[in-house]
Amino acid sequence: MNTPINPLKKALRENRPQIGLWLSLGDATSAEICAGAGFDWLLIDGEHVPHDAHSVLAQLRAIAAYPQTQAVARVPCADPLLIKQYLDLGVQTLLVPMVESAAQAASVVRACRYPPAGTRGVGGARAARWGGFPNYLHEANEQIAVIVQVETREGLAELDAIAGTEGVDGVFIGPADLAASLGHLGQPGHAEVQAKTLDAFDRIRAAGKAPGILSRDESLIRLYLERGALLVAVGLDAHLLAGHARALAKNFIPGA
Repeated sequence: MNTPINPLKKALRENRPQIGLWLSLGDATSAEICAGAGFDWLLIDGEHVPHDAHSVLAQLRAIAAYPQTQAVARVPCADPLLIKQYLDLGVQTLLVPMVESAAQAASVVRACRYPPAGTRGVGGARAARWGGFPNYLHEANEQIAVIVQVETREGLAELDAIAGTEGVDGVFIGPADLAASLGHLGQPGHAEVQAKTLDAFDRIRAAGKAPGILSRDESLIRLYLERGALLVAVGLDAHLLAGHARALAKNFIPGA
C-alpha cells in the first residue's frame, strides 16, 4: 500500500486556494465538529494551545474521519525533536512559527526529511500505519508539506531568501505578531501591516511558493484571496463559540 498523497500539498502546487479554520480549543470533539463543516483544512495549534502528543493525536484521529478536510499542525517552535514527534504521529502538513532566516527555513526542511535529504530520525510507527505503508521511508519526504511562518520585521527582511529555500512549500504571514513587531500591537488591520502583508504575498508568489494567512475579517480575507493567498484560515473555533455564546446570552439576559 502506497503512502497517501498529501491533498493539501497537491492543491497548493496547483494554485488552488484552500480555506481553513484554526483549532484553538485543543479538544478532539471541537476538531470533529469543525471537520464536519467542510473546511479544506484545520490547524491544530501546538504553539499557543497547551498540547502534548496525546492531544494532538486525538485531534488527528477526529479529523481523519472526514477525508475532505486535511489536518495541519503547528509545532511550538522549530525544534527538530518536536518536528520529528509531530511527523511520527502522522502529520503531513507542518506549520513552523517564527522563522526569520533562510538558514532557519533550511533547518526546518532538513528536520522534515529522512536522510540523505535531511535529518529526520527513523521511526514514525503511526505515520507508517505500523508497517501498513511499507514504502513510507522512501515516499514520506515527497508528501510532507513544509509551511514556515514569517511574523516579524526581521523575517520580512529575509522573506525572499526564506521563500526561495528549497523544500519550503509555503510561507504563512502571522498578522498579529507582525503587527506587534512593527509597533502596532493588537492592530493586525493597521495600514502598514496590511501593506507589508500584501507585498509579502507578491514576493512569496514570485518565489513560486504558496502564501498563507489567518484573519477573521471577511473583507480582508477576500482581499487576500484576490492577491493570491492560497492557504487562508477564516476563523478560530474558540472565537466562534465565544461570539455565538455571548450573542445568545444577550438575546435572553438583560445586560449580559
